[in-house]
Amino acid sequence: MGAQEREEGAVSAGVRREIVDAAARVIAERGESASMADVAAAAGIGRATLYRYFPNREALLVGLTSAALADLTDNIAAAELDSVDVLEGVARLSRAFFRSATRYAALAHMREKYLDKPAELERRVLAPVRELLQRGIDSGELREDVPLELHVEVLTGLYERVIRLVVDGRLGAEGASALVTSVFLRGVGAGRT
Repeated sequence: MGAQEREEGAVSAGVRREIVDAAARVIAERGESASMADVAAAAGIGRATLYRYFPNREALLVGLTSAALADLTDNIAAAELDSVDVLEGVARLSRAFFRSATRYAALAHMREKYLDKPAELERRVLAPVRELLQRGIDSGELREDVPLELHVEVLTGLYERVIRLVVDGRLGAEGASALVTSVFLRGVGAGRT
C-alpha cells in the first residue's frame, strides 16, 4: 500500500468516524426518529457523502452500535475493575459508561435491534458488570438479599436514565458518574436500608 492509499484510507476512516459521532449525537437527542438528512447536517457533509459511507439507515445504525460497543468496551477495560475494591470498581465503572455518554445513549436506544452480535454486548459489557457486582455480593460489600440480576438491572437502569441528563447538558460526565455511584451504593451497599 502506497503513501497516497494510506492517506486516503486515513481520510476515509476520519470521515466515517465523524459520521458515526454525528449520528450518536443526533440519535441521543432525537431517538430513532433522527433522519439520515439530520445526521448528514450534523456531520457537516452532504447526503451523497453519507450514503457513500453508509448505503442505508440500517447500515449507519449498525455502524453506530458497533462503535458505541467498542468505545464502551475500551472504557470498561481501561477501568481495570479487577485491580480495585468493589466500591471503587463501581465508581470506575460509572466513569467508564459516562465517558462516552452520547454513544452510550445511542446504544441504549438501539442495542437489541442493531447490534450485529447481541452476545458481544453480554460478553464485553454486561459480563464485567456482573463479575464486579458478584464480587461485591460475595465480599459483603453489596446486599446479599438482592439477587445479582437485580443489582445489574438497577445499575444499568440508572445509567440509562441519568445519561439523558448528560445528553441534555444538565449534568457533566463526572457529576453523572458520582450521582449514579452514590445512589447505587446507598441503595445496595451492605448494611444500608
